[in-house]
Amino acid sequence: MGAAWLHGMILALGLILPLGVQNVFIFNQGAARRRLSGALPAVITAGICDTALILLAVTGVSLIVLNFAWLKNLIFLAGVVFLVYMGWSIFRSAPGQSGGTSGDRQISPKKQILFAASVSLLNPHAILDIIGVIGPSSISYSGRELAGFTIACITVSWIWFFGLALAGKAIGNLDTGGRFLKRLNQASALLIWGIALYLAFQLIGE
Repeated sequence: MGAAWLHGMILALGLILPLGVQNVFIFNQGAARRRLSGALPAVITAGICDTALILLAVTGVSLIVLNFAWLKNLIFLAGVVFLVYMGWSIFRSAPGQSGGTSGDRQISPKKQILFAASVSLLNPHAILDIIGVIGPSSISYSGRELAGFTIACITVSWIWFFGLALAGKAIGNLDTGGRFLKRLNQASALLIWGIALYLAFQLIGE
């Protein structure tokens, strides 16, 4: 079980570390709030969504998705549209006095939940990473080892989101003028558009 746990932790950490739209949103919510508790709706929603995707992956749903080309293409198409919109929203956001974006500071808990769910469930990279990587990797485990692998993946996801919001909060307190976060948002938007373009090329090449 120890090896399965370690495998799950390393795999989940490798998948969640790269900067993406989900990470940017959680970080910005931490930076935009005076208290970390203000970002909890986004953090908890992202954690629940990742947990659901991981459970679907280890129970075999990944095999269904990977065996239907049209379903994979549908995920890619929805993802391209979503990422283009998200990139534009992040690029044009203006930092507020607390270091977050003025738009983010006005997001209610309900909208935080809806937005966090969208960046988690409509992000093709997140879906394909979890279903296409974690799912097949879990096939070699069963029983307690599978449980350990699954729990490790889920634990890393939750710790990462809380840590990301905390890091955003710390940067937001230091960056009172919002210049750093503005540049970060612009760089993140360019990265997100790059991912959208890559997915579009993959979709055309199918």
